[in-house]
Amino acid sequence: MRNENGAKRTVRGALVKVLLHRRDERGMSLEPHASRCVRGGEVHELVTTDHTETAPGARIDRVGFLGFAELHNAGVIDRGDEVWIGDRLVGTVHGFDACHFPNHYNILIAAAVPVSGGDLELAPEQPVTFRPVG
Repeated sequence: MRNENGAKRTVRGALVKVLLHRRDERGMSLEPHASRCVRGGEVHELVTTDHTETAPGARIDRVGFLGFAELHNAGVIDRGDEVWIGDRLVGTVHGFDACHFPNHYNILIAAAVPVSGGDLELAPEQPVTFRPVG
């Protein structure tokens, strides 16, 4: 298999709303795409999960809602990118759920346990970054 991915920029943004809840029966569906292009000014929801399945359509039930982030610059978010809020590594991009698209994507973040914005004591305006690994 060829490696087709070269270097890319970090996508940066800021939290605009913190969410405090978790669910065990959310029923999100993993998009078949391992990456999504995003535009500056878009707002997307950040959701943690401990699910490990990456097959298209995989059901994602156990989730923690971190909040919504406004993106400051355009770029590409890939499965496996590190997700940082402030100076804390929250996890890595697991995939995307598009149940609310075109309003926003749910960006699913792989974490050891689903955590909410309250669990992490998040606050509006904290910086959010999606960093390529390597």
